[in-house]
Amino acid sequence: MPMSATAIIELYVFVLAGFVGFLVITRVPPLLHTPLMSATNAISAISLVGSLVIAGAERSTVTTVLGVIAVTAATINVVGGFLLTDRMLKMFKREDEPATLQAGAKSPAVTAASPERKS
Repeated sequence: MPMSATAIIELYVFVLAGFVGFLVITRVPPLLHTPLMSATNAISAISLVGSLVIAGAERSTVTTVLGVIAVTAATINVVGGFLLTDRMLKMFKREDEPATLQAGAKSPAVTAASPERKS
């Protein structure tokens, strides 16, 4: 079965995008990895929406199966990306910062800015 001209162009664009993406990602300095990961998580979320549309289109059985595979892969990518980004951001957190404030406790900034009045 011969490939149409459109299919050849689409394959060419896909391979070219993969090559350019690889070159761009490998040249990113380590300082920019976290913001870049956040952006790629957003792009992955967009691909998740697209794969949901394809899976629900019910054009053929093959399309539905490929759509479900795409939904699964995109979901794993988005969840894994957010978990990894969260882990990376925790590396930059100072240890002297309290993780959470206790119920009813004032934050240090509020305590310093507004001294309590004595009655």
